Parts: sequence; C-alpha cells; structure tokens
Amino acid sequence: MFDKLKRLGAETAIYGISTIVGRFLTFLLVPFYTNVLPSTSDYGIVATVYAYIAFLNVIYGYGMESAYFRYASALEIGDRKQNFSTPFLSIFLTSLILSSFIHLFSAPIASLIGIGTGYASLVRYAAWILFFDALSVIPFASLRLKNRAKLFAAIRILSITANIVLNVVLLLKFRLGVEGIFISGFASSGLTLLLLLPSIQKQFQLKFHHDLFRHLLRFGLPIIPAALSGIAIQVIDRPILKALTSDSVVGIYQANYRLGIFMMLIVSMFDYAWRPFFLTTAKEENAKEVFSRVMTYFIVGASFIFLFFSFFIRDIVRIHIFGHYFIKPEYWSGLPIVPVVLCAYIFTGVYTVLVAGVHIEKKTHILPYTTGAGAIVNVVCNYLLIPAFGMLGAAYATLFSYLVMAGSLYVIVQRFYYVAYEFRRIATVAIVTALLFVLFLWVGFGGIPLSSFIVKVLLLLVFPILLLVFKFFDSRELATLRRVFRLA
Repeated sequence: MFDKLKRLGAETAIYGISTIVGRFLTFLLVPFYTNVLPSTSDYGIVATVYAYIAFLNVIYGYGMESAYFRYASALEIGDRKQNFSTPFLSIFLTSLILSSFIHLFSAPIASLIGIGTGYASLVRYAAWILFFDALSVIPFASLRLKNRAKLFAAIRILSITANIVLNVVLLLKFRLGVEGIFISGFASSGLTLLLLLPSIQKQFQLKFHHDLFRHLLRFGLPIIPAALSGIAIQVIDRPILKALTSDSVVGIYQANYRLGIFMMLIVSMFDYAWRPFFLTTAKEENAKEVFSRVMTYFIVGASFIFLFFSFFIRDIVRIHIFGHYFIKPEYWSGLPIVPVVLCAYIFTGVYTVLVAGVHIEKKTHILPYTTGAGAIVNVVCNYLLIPAFGMLGAAYATLFSYLVMAGSLYVIVQRFYYVAYEFRRIATVAIVTALLFVLFLWVGFGGIPLSSFIVKVLLLLVFPILLLVFKFFDSRELATLRRVFRLA
C-alpha cells in the first residue's frame, strides 16, 4: 500500500510543480493589482467579470473533459483519434457560437451584470478568453492522459508568464488599467492554444463519431449542473456581496480570498494526480484501504498548511517589495477571512477524495444533488450572514457550503462504494488543529503579540508532537519517520 501512496505522492509532485509555479505567478498579480489599480472598486469590477467567466467555463466545456478521460482511457468506443477529435470538434463549434453571441451583445450584457456599458469591451475580451480556454480543455486532458507532465507544465508556465509580463507592461507603461488585465488574459489564452497546436495536429481528424458523442454526452452532461453549483459556491458571493455592499468591499474581499490560494494549491496539485490514480487503482484488491489512507494523509497535510498560513498571513502581507507592502494596507481589513477560506478548501479536498467512488461506479448523475445542496446553502447563508458580518459572512457561507457538499457526498457514496475511513485518526487531527488555532487566538488576545515569530513557530512545531502524544501514528508510520529523520 505504501508503494501506491508513494506513487500518488510522486505524481502529485510532478503536476504540482507546474501548479505551484503557475498559481504562484498568478498570485503575484494580487499585490500588483492592489498597488497599481486606482481604487478597490476597480479590482471589484475585475472580480465580478471573472466570476461570470468561471460560470461560463463550465457551460463551454459541458462535461467533455471528464467524459474524455473516461472513454479515451478505456477506448470502449472508437480509436484514439476519434476519442480526441469528437469532443474537440463539439467544443469548437459550440464555443464559436457562444462567444460570437456574447461579442455581439456585449453592451447589454455589461449592463445586465452591473458593470455598466462603459465596460462592454471587457465583456468582448471575456468572450474570446472563454473561446480559447475551451479549445484548450481536451488537448490539456490528452497530455495528462499520456503522462506528458513536462510538456503540460511548460505550456502552462509559459502562458502564465506571458500573462504576467503583459499585465506589467500594459498597466505600468501604457496605463490601460482594468482593460489591460483583460487584454493580457485574451493574449495569454490565445498563446496557450497556439502552443497546443502541435499536439492537436497529431491527434485530430475531421471526422465526428456520433455514437461516441452520445456516450460522451450521457457521461458529461450530468456534470454541468454539478460543476455550475461548484462554481457558484466559489464565486456567487462576489455578486451578492456587491449587491449588499459595494465594489470596494468586493475588491477587498477578492484580494484576501485569493490569499487562500495556498490551500487551493495543495488541493489542485492533489486533484491532478488523484483522478488517474484512483481509476487505475480501483481494480486492485486493497484499493479501498488505499483510498481510506489517502483521505487521512490529505487531512494531515492540509491541516498543517491551514495552521501555517493562519499563523503567518499577517506577516506575509506586510512584506516590503520595492518599497511597497505585499498587499496594500487598504486591503488588510479583510485578513480575518483568510483562515475561513483555508478551512473551506480543506473540505474541497475531502470532496475530491470522496468523488472517486462516483467515477469508478459511473454515477455522475448524483453530483448535481450534492453540489446543488452546497450552492443553495451558499446563497442562503450569504444573504443571511453578509448583512450582519459583511465579507466575513461571505467567507463563512463558502465554508458551510463545502461542508454540506462533502457531508452529503459521503452519505450517498457510502451506499454504493463503501470505504472504511479512519475517523478516529481524522478526529485526532481535527482536535489537535482546532486546539492549536484556538491557542493561537488566545495568546494573541492574552498579551503575547501575534506578531511574535517565535510563538508562532513553537505552536507550529507542537502540531506533530501532539499527534505523537495522541498516538496518531501506527508502527509502520513511526518506523518510516525514524528512517526519514536518520537520513536527514
């Protein structure tokens, strides 16, 4: 079992390198925007448009990525080129129609989403960002399926680097403001597709396999409402927050929400490796035991990341870079939401582990119910909590929705794909994490300044010690730890 877990860890690391580098480079735009854009309201407009882009990405892809993975890996219908070309052609035609429509009606759409007709150009750029991104979905999935991790990573990093360079040039040199952000996104998305063209040409043929397409739709379409609900949970709080407060509050919320990227990185890294891993491991005799241990180890790692960034986030935003704070002081009022967002992403990871049973048993039709429940909770909690708690209420709404998603999925999946998860060990991790976080807050209010680096480091070091005290580790894990420390 440990050999399989090591393989999952190695694959997570391979995809994780590109994810970490890419996400971190993108994350660097957060302090850049907060220092360069004239006001927090401008950043709020960017957040609003990208929230709608996130929703539309699901519509543009309509579950084809997951369907491609399922059928191209097994080749139950058609050959490799047909399994690539059929979903690619389908996405090309539908994306062209949708983006043309959005471009033609950009002014009324800009008015409808509340940014004003003066920003209609942003809607037009968004239309073609969506088009290029949609055409990249199947080629990227193909690289993952073929284990072309290095090429996958190189294309992503080059695209993100180009986006950052263009942002710096267009915002600092040409002073294009918000429009420069969307021009950069349009150009980098186009570059991504250009870099994928050699891979596309090798696999593409101008033939459409109708029987395969029907099966792809049958598998993929149920994912649309599930994915839309998932995106709603991630971004619906911005429009609601805007309606109940202001663009400025949305801008502050968005900047601090993005600080949760540290946990999102872990979940994203894990997800890239997890999907092919559980599909290839499912037929093995001890698969469910492996899946149970994966859940335990994920929660341990995520809990440590949660504590680290909860302890040090105020120090991180105060870092000086070229005479500027990492995050502009006007945005610091939103820092209390960061631990909540980090915790929410832990439950996203739990959901990711649980979804294995759904794909293994081909029961994607249940996903809309779990994500839909989470989306409903999110919307209701946003309207209930934002008036009383402002942006902190929006963060808690996100946390509650992911908790509901993970809980409901667990209850449903266990009925047809039972896995004996290690709840005693998971509870031990949760209790230790909660104790240390409460202690961190208590020492801050009790006279020891939260800025004390030594206090934070000591609290962090207590985490593995308490796990040892509470006998979390079994004999094999203790033996492995001893070997690691001897090698170190």
